[in-house]
Amino acid sequence: MGAELQAPLVDGTAVRYVNLDYAASTPALQQVNDYVQSVLPYYASVHRGAGYASQISTSLYENARRTVRNFVGGREDDAVIFTRNTTDSLNLLAGCLPEDGEVLYLDLEHHANLLPWLQLPHRGLVAAGTIEETLAAVEEELASGEISLLAVTGASNVTGEVLPIDRFAAAAHAHGARIVVDAAQLAPHRRLDLLRDGIDYAAFSGHKLYAPFGAGVLVGRGDWLDSGRPHLAGGGAVKTVKVDSVSWATGSARHEGGSPNVLGAAALAKATEAIAGLDEPAWLAHESELRDALVEGLSNLPGIAVHRIFADSTDAIGVVNFSVHGYDAGLVAAYLSAEHGVGLRDGKFCAHPLLKRLGLPSGSLRASFGLGSRQDDVDRLLTGLRSLLRDGLGTDYAVDAGRWVPAVETRPFPDWAPPTPGTAGAAPCTTD
Repeated sequence: MGAELQAPLVDGTAVRYVNLDYAASTPALQQVNDYVQSVLPYYASVHRGAGYASQISTSLYENARRTVRNFVGGREDDAVIFTRNTTDSLNLLAGCLPEDGEVLYLDLEHHANLLPWLQLPHRGLVAAGTIEETLAAVEEELASGEISLLAVTGASNVTGEVLPIDRFAAAAHAHGARIVVDAAQLAPHRRLDLLRDGIDYAAFSGHKLYAPFGAGVLVGRGDWLDSGRPHLAGGGAVKTVKVDSVSWATGSARHEGGSPNVLGAAALAKATEAIAGLDEPAWLAHESELRDALVEGLSNLPGIAVHRIFADSTDAIGVVNFSVHGYDAGLVAAYLSAEHGVGLRDGKFCAHPLLKRLGLPSGSLRASFGLGSRQDDVDRLLTGLRSLLRDGLGTDYAVDAGRWVPAVETRPFPDWAPPTPGTAGAAPCTTD
């Protein structure tokens, strides 16, 4: 959806919008949109209705669990809990951990896989300069026998580097711990297999997986989830309720109080079906070719640095992090948008500890792509950067509500989307 969206420029012209912000939210697949339109007339409350539409909606919702479980290679008895997003899923798991252990995590995590653990006994570990050294440091911490859960990202949301999850899982299990994988970035780019890789829990989001409507999911072993604190106290999460007491349900219902996001779950499930049906070698080759072209192009431009975490990483998803010497990252992003119709991300990417360690305390730039990306997208970004380095800014810019914007904004918004200061202001994860 939106593949040919036209983006207005400050000079009054318009060009095809280049979406290089897939790591934040992917565009919806046409296939998913068509599916949602077909089921929308049947939309109704689930689980508690005898009516025809309610029965259909309940079937859609419950079958979505099986589809998502199959997509990630889950075990037959793994729980599939629909949530708002990856952050919600990891907070849910944080409320279910046993009391006799610590959570171990790395400093390279997105805040979603770091902040929930701060309310529990925890141990943060600074990643080393290589994956091998980092894995050795993790094993040393696990050997203390005090860790109950290892929390790691599948792929960095900052640099795109992929971690060997199967090896981290084996290390955790060797020392009596479990592992949870923040798969928000990995799932849209690589086949995930909980059984094959020894993953106990995985969390990811529909909005990064080509599905609209804001649903997330937590898939994993049910014992901790059945004994943990219900994530949202409310109807549907209970067996019986008295005036001053409650008997909680087990299974997925325990954590899905209230009316669920039926369309979100259905859209997420349909997106996983679409991705599972891809020709995997062609899919990975497409992404690899674009990433290699972008990294090579950026490396050949003076004053531009491409950033990475590990010296020995050999695999990365369609995410590239870079900075332009002498320019604030937010200004470069505003320039690319206003003068070239290129959209990418700037800031700290909700990964403050990592950005500080990389020597980028004020932020950097991230270009990310996926299924709908083209070589022309890479070329347009590189052309815009060459123009900036050669000619400088083509118009004046100012900071408004925490974001760089053209000093005189001429680009129109649709009537149903009135403009706001600073294009909705600066995100909290980009400022100190």
